[in-house]
Amino acid sequence: MSENFKLRIFTEPQQGATYDDLLRVAKHTEATGYDAFFRSDHYLKMGSVTGEPGPTDAWVTLGGLARETSRIRLGTLMSAGTFRLPGPLAISVAQVDQMSGGRVEFGLGSGWYEEEHTAYGIPFPSLKERFDRYTEQLEIITGLWDTPPGETFGFQGEYYQLADSPALPKPVQRPRPPVLIGGKGKKRTPELAARFADEFNLPFTDVDTAAEQFERVSAACTAIGRDAGEVVRSVALVLCVGKDEAELARRAEAIGWEVADLRAAGLAGTPAEAVDKIGTWRERTGITRLYLQVLDLTDLDHLDLVASEIAPQL
Repeated sequence: MSENFKLRIFTEPQQGATYDDLLRVAKHTEATGYDAFFRSDHYLKMGSVTGEPGPTDAWVTLGGLARETSRIRLGTLMSAGTFRLPGPLAISVAQVDQMSGGRVEFGLGSGWYEEEHTAYGIPFPSLKERFDRYTEQLEIITGLWDTPPGETFGFQGEYYQLADSPALPKPVQRPRPPVLIGGKGKKRTPELAARFADEFNLPFTDVDTAAEQFERVSAACTAIGRDAGEVVRSVALVLCVGKDEAELARRAEAIGWEVADLRAAGLAGTPAEAVDKIGTWRERTGITRLYLQVLDLTDLDHLDLVASEIAPQL
């Protein structure tokens, strides 16, 4: 795999996974040469799965994995801004960055899944208020991390106010861990990415939609005088690859998808098909990172196949 292109593993533990399940996959991710292990930040399952034994907390998980791995990057796609106050979240992420020796990447979104908020008693404001809060959260979290040692940080917003914060602890990565922003919103999302993002991610979309959104982010960067090339481009796609049609069909059935739908919407097919599709994405959108959504966490042979048959050709 090229040094300029990274494959990353992305898991959805709310669908049913223990910490030990995630640890096993993360260690395998590291052993087989992938760049990073990421996880979603959700508290409720989606679709027809049971979700048992229940959700795991994203930053508790990553703190554990920080001590159990040594090389891979660790992060969230995306932490929900509705779940945590920005000051304490900045502390948690900085601590995990310390625990990992500086390997954390911080994905933050506005929050969207209303049912999980209802299920666990989390307030769920209107979309406008969520985005207004999201903007303040980004200002606060990056502001706390960017504050020089020995100085204090203050903030007076509509929703959050901080006074004389020591802005501690500091993350290992300076001035801060990479910030990931994503989504398909046409105005506020690109504007926030231009201001705050080190990486912009688009999950589960088609190449044309992605290309258009990446250009909106680039235009928003230009509008504020930022070099658009500073923002890494990435996408997330569901993974389902097989050495032959029988293996492909077996893996598709295990995650509840039809093969035809996976070929159309995800990274699916034979290794050769996957390599061709990745090439199209790179040519059309300029992505340099691809998050492989792994839904069957028991099938480590799937990760081996990608590492041995696809990664060397990228």
